[in-house]
Amino acid sequence: MSFFKKLFSTEKKETLDKGLEKTKTTFFSKLSKAVAGKSKVDDDVLDNLEEVLVASDVGVNTTLKIIQRIEKRVAEDKYLGTEELNQILRDEIGGLLSETNTGEATEFDIPKDKKPYVLMVVGVNGVGKTTTIGKLAYQFKKAGYKVVLGAADTFRAAAIDQLQVWADRVDVPIVRQNMGSDPASVAFDTLQSAVAQNADVVIIDTAGRLHNKINLMNELSKVKRVMQKVVADAPHDVLLVLDGSTGQNAFEQAKQFTAATEVTSLAVTKLDGTAKGGVVIGISDQFQIPVKYIGVGEGIEDLQVFNKYEFVDSFFK
Repeated sequence: MSFFKKLFSTEKKETLDKGLEKTKTTFFSKLSKAVAGKSKVDDDVLDNLEEVLVASDVGVNTTLKIIQRIEKRVAEDKYLGTEELNQILRDEIGGLLSETNTGEATEFDIPKDKKPYVLMVVGVNGVGKTTTIGKLAYQFKKAGYKVVLGAADTFRAAAIDQLQVWADRVDVPIVRQNMGSDPASVAFDTLQSAVAQNADVVIIDTAGRLHNKINLMNELSKVKRVMQKVVADAPHDVLLVLDGSTGQNAFEQAKQFTAATEVTSLAVTKLDGTAKGGVVIGISDQFQIPVKYIGVGEGIEDLQVFNKYEFVDSFFK
């Protein structure tokens, strides 16, 4: 099928295969129970398959789309065997993801016409936001870019200290102030510092509070306005970090954050420790916001650029 047209780097692919192992094992054990004793794909099998997809956190709307696609195949071929279901699912999920113009990237790259390229990172506490920033800094630096971090999550001393640890580990400069400082002030200083250093990439951490959307909206709007005094079109990307292991809660957080601020890309973390990797398929389909990065392990190399071809290939391998 034309969807699977990419060549994958072996090392990256092995990490992805391993990271999706729990999801894959759980999904296919449920799938084998769903078709047990059945030789052809009928209404019962489709009902069972619907339950399996929903239980795998693919999401109701995306599941219904996949089922409709398979129903169409069944209508065209009355004797579709259950042994073909794996391939059919692979094709239809691949087809669904291929309808989005995202998930094509293979490298950590930035637009050539934005310097510095300003990335603002949002997400609730505990989703792996600061770790994702650290790993992004590592990957961008490894790709040859000069990176500066900004610790604008000033509501938690731990957030500032944790980002400092990553800055030291990756050996990139960090701009920080004391806990309780104005986040917009930190963002402003970070961009000024980045421009002075001729940096390529700036990554700004922000507070992870969502209990009051109005406050969050006002704060993030202020951070953006102040940044634009230094870099006119900043931020170039607002990255929302979601914890993949929370399944449907990740969908809910995506809804809440997209209502509170303009999110332009997503990172889904902690996929290696969960059987809920199907959430990436649902989130890719449901939100008109690209999944850019996925976390498939604890190692510094284990944040990957999300590539839909590689993902589906690993899922159904």
